[in-house]
Amino acid sequence: MAPEQFEERRKLADLSFLIQGITFTVYSDGRGTERLFPFDLIPRIIPNSEWRRIDRGLTQRVLALNLFLQDIYGKQCILRDRKISRSLVYSCAHFHREMVGVEVPKGIFTHICGIDLVRDSKTGEFLVLEDNVRTPSGISYVLENRLVMTRIFPEVFQACEVLPLSHYPAELCRILRSLSPRGEDDAQIVLLSPGIYNSAYFEHSFLAQQMGIELVEGRDLIVDGGIVYTKTIHGLKRVDVIYRRVDDEFLDSLTFRPDSLLGVPGLMGAYRAGNVALANAVGNGVADDKAIYAYVPEFIRYYLGEEPILQTVDTYVCAKATDLAYVLDHMSELVVKAVGESGGYGMLMGPTADRHTIQQFRNRVSANPRNYIAQPVIPLSRVPSYDPSSRRLAGRHVDLRPYCLFDGQKVTIVPGGLTRVALQRDSLVVNSSQGGGSKDTWILRGEG
Repeated sequence: MAPEQFEERRKLADLSFLIQGITFTVYSDGRGTERLFPFDLIPRIIPNSEWRRIDRGLTQRVLALNLFLQDIYGKQCILRDRKISRSLVYSCAHFHREMVGVEVPKGIFTHICGIDLVRDSKTGEFLVLEDNVRTPSGISYVLENRLVMTRIFPEVFQACEVLPLSHYPAELCRILRSLSPRGEDDAQIVLLSPGIYNSAYFEHSFLAQQMGIELVEGRDLIVDGGIVYTKTIHGLKRVDVIYRRVDDEFLDSLTFRPDSLLGVPGLMGAYRAGNVALANAVGNGVADDKAIYAYVPEFIRYYLGEEPILQTVDTYVCAKATDLAYVLDHMSELVVKAVGESGGYGMLMGPTADRHTIQQFRNRVSANPRNYIAQPVIPLSRVPSYDPSSRRLAGRHVDLRPYCLFDGQKVTIVPGGLTRVALQRDSLVVNSSQGGGSKDTWILRGEG
């Protein structure tokens, strides 16, 4: 294809995103500015043989994380057997004692997981970078990227056997419906959003529309007599299942933050009574904690009696005295991360940071070791990407976030996921909030 033709199609793709309002919000610039989500038209291609291994590894990890959450809010066997420090779990900001003893519907905590993978360019191995089991976002971009690609390059999809991913909304809706305390036939499902100023609001409205469920905010719901209702012009209508995109601490002002206006007062009481189901479950953040991440291979061995299929990145947990000493001495060589942050915030890239920034981080880590972990710099693999400035293909660093759905029996993984790409040359930061973009991920039916 001539560069002029390709450039024309690239502009068509951008126009499509703009018309549909596919944007994200950057909070760090102080203006809460909405931006067009950068999209690279060159797809990332993963052969089926590689994907099958990733699929097995992710399934294993989702099952182990769910069993860990069941255990940690239940019998706490893993703490009694000293496979992980009790103090490390209890000191996690997202461990909620309010959930201890709560029986969640069908025993499912991890209904939806987004697990970030990177590929080591030296070994070619896929590694798990982090787990997202609270309110993982980004699936709408995966679905819209694919839709745009099929419109812009229909002839390519005819020639290549690319595994479909359009079944995600229907599968998620099926799982949500199965959680209803009144049975699937009577299930009333809503998606609870923080509102239009949230960075992922496009995704909230997109998913609600795709699943045919109501999009609501906290002010649209009320708890009466331990039952959750949505306010309608015809009166109150009972709600059975809430797919919530509001963080734990804002869900219920009577249980968590009293100043929250985003949630529903009394919601946790209805949840504990079994009158409403929440997806994902409250308290999942303990499994998202980057210090807990270091122990997930042990969870797999402990709960499943298996060796991990996908390896993790070597992690120094600063809550340990020996790890802390090493991190403070080698900070210029490491990536240092705050355990509760995401989106590239609260992170130090040691090899590229100046001495003043490194010293600032050294002081922060020394003052609060529990809040930090450190990892060696992983040489991320690169894939061909389009560089608009030179109108040529160039290698850019990428990661991958597959999306996993769990119904209590089996894990369904969307073939592919969100490939995030560092659009700046030599950059390792792929987050959209830090200047990254995305591309369509193709899993080929054959070996291709």
